[in-house]
Amino acid sequence: MQNLNTVIQVNIWQKNYKKPKMNLFINQSKNWSEVKANDSWALFKIMSEFVTGYEKMSKIGPCVSIFGSARTSPDDPQYQLATEIAEVIVKSGLGIITGGGPGIMEAANLGAKKGGGTSVGLNIKLPFEQKHNDHIDEDKLLNFEYFFVRKVMFIKYSQGFVVMPGGLGTLDELFEALTLIQTEKIKKFPILLVGRQFWGGIIDWIKTVLLKEKKIDPNDMDLIQVVETKEEVIEQLKLFYKQEYFKPNF
Repeated sequence: MQNLNTVIQVNIWQKNYKKPKMNLFINQSKNWSEVKANDSWALFKIMSEFVTGYEKMSKIGPCVSIFGSARTSPDDPQYQLATEIAEVIVKSGLGIITGGGPGIMEAANLGAKKGGGTSVGLNIKLPFEQKHNDHIDEDKLLNFEYFFVRKVMFIKYSQGFVVMPGGLGTLDELFEALTLIQTEKIKKFPILLVGRQFWGGIIDWIKTVLLKEKKIDPNDMDLIQVVETKEEVIEQLKLFYKQEYFKPNF
């Protein structure tokens, strides 16, 4: 009889038990109004960065952007090459734009200074990149909080990209420029990858996978030039601008 009562009680408990609802997404969605309020205020900061960037960059004149790893040390041959490339570019009459940080960016700004040319830094704070380098012209240092605003400045005002070996940030800048040129959202400009050994693997992958599977057009390969020396860099820039005029890209 006791076992029967136990079974009856268990059945009653199971019948009356209501499984708690999983309100994970609903509970998190309650905070969305706070996000919307913060976004509204952020618009003013975003607008101010665009206005400041446009005003300063429009006065600087034609420049080439140099990208590469922030982790490259001064004793690395790539650091020395970036310095030499920047120096020969400014001696040809163009300025240099970098992300304003250490590594390849520092090397390029140093080269611009050595060549007596314009040295621009578009700086942003990162966990391993807390301070701008010391080779940027004082009146040409811009500090950004928003990555996307900073990227617009590179894309709009660069008359060429010189891409040294780098990591994810370097690849991000490279492929965004390629996408915008491919989709004709901006005008074409030279994109030069420095270092055949470093860039060879990704170029081969683009050819053997993307191109082979028809994910890109054969003409898209013409958007990239792989070079090895400072002489090749300046040669490609001069070759391109024999037929083009310097102007913002959009």
